[in-house]
Amino acid sequence: MARPKTPILSKPAIRAAALALIDRDGLEKLSMRKLAQELDVRAASLYSHYGNKDELLTEVSEEVTSDIDVTGFAEDWREGLARWARSYRDALTRHPNLLPVTAAGPGRREEALRRADAVHGGLVGAGWPPKQATMIGASAKYLVVGAATQSFARGFDDDVRIYRDRYPNLTQAHRLPEHAAEIDDASFELALTAFLDGLEGLFAKVAHAEPADDA
Repeated sequence: MARPKTPILSKPAIRAAALALIDRDGLEKLSMRKLAQELDVRAASLYSHYGNKDELLTEVSEEVTSDIDVTGFAEDWREGLARWARSYRDALTRHPNLLPVTAAGPGRREEALRRADAVHGGLVGAGWPPKQATMIGASAKYLVVGAATQSFARGFDDDVRIYRDRYPNLTQAHRLPEHAAEIDDASFELALTAFLDGLEGLFAKVAHAEPADDA
């Protein structure tokens, strides 16, 4: 059988090529035309699989975030939040150029909505009032997205001369980039632990509390 002149396309192949392009060149460089060139096909061929770029990005995002873990809520709310936050950060940092998509609200993305439902349900089921559960979910997301968006340690220059004499409290700042991954991981864990410890105290006050009398 003669080999087909046009490569056989599939949704997984298109998603993989799109993600590789985003990782390499950035999200703003992705277009259906550019992606078709990467795959050595005509742009029209892509539209038989995806109606537009947003539809493609939705599925790429769902695939990238598929390992985010919300199963910990079956144990208790603290374990649920910790496992969710850590796996969420891991998913975002693996593909930083895709972060504007993966960190966005769930919209109509099925998997993102499923996870949001599990987080909220896990908190409410543990005794958190619905309003508090919503605020906790939002606060945890702020912590995770902030940690994934940029590196504190990599924000410093590695030239000791910049800090010597003029910034006496930053005399070791030039060493931070060398240890950036370690610092970023430890700092995230510190922030997450402090957040969860603070919630423990709040939980004792609000969980299972009687509704306020509106009369």
